[in-house]
Amino acid sequence: MKATENNLLIFYLIINQPKGTKQKIMHKFFLSKIKYEKTAEEGKIVKVTEHYLVDALSFTECEARIIEEMQPFISGEFEVAAISKKNYSEIVETNVFINNVTSVVDNRIELDMDRAAADKWFECKLNFITLDEDKGVGKKIPIFMLVHADTVHAANKTLLFHMRGSMADYTIESVKETKIIDVFKYDA
Repeated sequence: MKATENNLLIFYLIINQPKGTKQKIMHKFFLSKIKYEKTAEEGKIVKVTEHYLVDALSFTECEARIIEEMQPFISGEFEVAAISKKNYSEIVETNVFINNVTSVVDNRIELDMDRAAADKWFECKLNFITLDEDKGVGKKIPIFMLVHADTVHAANKTLLFHMRGSMADYTIESVKETKIIDVFKYDA
């Protein structure tokens, strides 16, 4: 099945949902590694590997989409060196840089924000804390999110801002920079 046929199938399923049901499309994210030769600042030709995240339904669609997305930007030959699944529950994009948490009152976070361009992607691991009713103990459920920011500190603040309305108890276990250059989301 071609990517355009997949798009039509998803569109058909969405418009033919029973009335009153919410639209919910599960995202599958794939990390694609692209190898190609480019000219470095000194004029030298170097072989580079770049990482891109693609929202796709299958490995095949991911490969087709990354080739389509990269062709206009790369002169010469390139190859899709590897594709692997990534378990991100959400992608948090932002053009907001949070300067200061001004106060925290009754779990409400008030922030000073300025506009800034984020140029890096950070993988954030959150642990949602639930109660195991059988054993009567707390249980941690790990969730991974990808956050667009310019520093680890800004990614942490952006994540806090994004999660501000959450009713669930959670802890942020880690925030680490990735090699991902860009994210290609699925557009229906």
